[in-house]
Amino acid sequence: MKKHLTVIAAFIALTGVGFTADSHEVSVVNAESALVTLKKGNATYVTSPMSSGKPTEAARADSFKSQHPIAAIVTCSDSRTSPEIIFNQNLNRLFVVRTAGNVVDDIGLGSVEYAVEHLGVRLIVVMGHQSCGAVKATVAGGHVPAHINCIVNQIKPAVAEAKKEQGDLLANSIQCNALRMAERIRNDSALKNLSKEIKVVPAVYNLQTGKVQWLN
Repeated sequence: MKKHLTVIAAFIALTGVGFTADSHEVSVVNAESALVTLKKGNATYVTSPMSSGKPTEAARADSFKSQHPIAAIVTCSDSRTSPEIIFNQNLNRLFVVRTAGNVVDDIGLGSVEYAVEHLGVRLIVVMGHQSCGAVKATVAGGHVPAHINCIVNQIKPAVAEAKKEQGDLLANSIQCNALRMAERIRNDSALKNLSKEIKVVPAVYNLQTGKVQWLN
């Protein structure tokens, strides 16, 4: 908890924004409504041969002074997994936290806490993806550079859990990793204190079909 508060304090110091500052009107979208929007957006993305036009200029102008995301997306840094495209959303709609392997550390938790407390986000999606390189490296084992090893160490429990299941080890590990990271966010004491309306949903994105599989 102290680490999270340190991260948040540093963020406030850099941006001049406090969680309790009434700098703009927060538009809270409940978790279920946000989830319906994301599911519809993904369906549009999957079935459309080209992305639909969006009023980006208007969205940019509207977002100049404040943010109004409907959801926070914790996902992988993989260049094939851009949430705004996958969920067919415009600027200022998604608060995105991206790390290799969609792992959640103290900085990631602090980022999610900020989205919930200051921006009114009530839906948090933790999205893994097919053929994730970070999970592949963890499954393969062996030596990896020090900083990458920090990522691997966070994914190892998911791989160990997946080894107990039948089926493809990599696919099961990717799913277990999304489930474990979602559970870590759910159990974060600061988030529990911020709002009882928060919904954390794990998911896996299919690179071939474009579909998002919702895990619960």
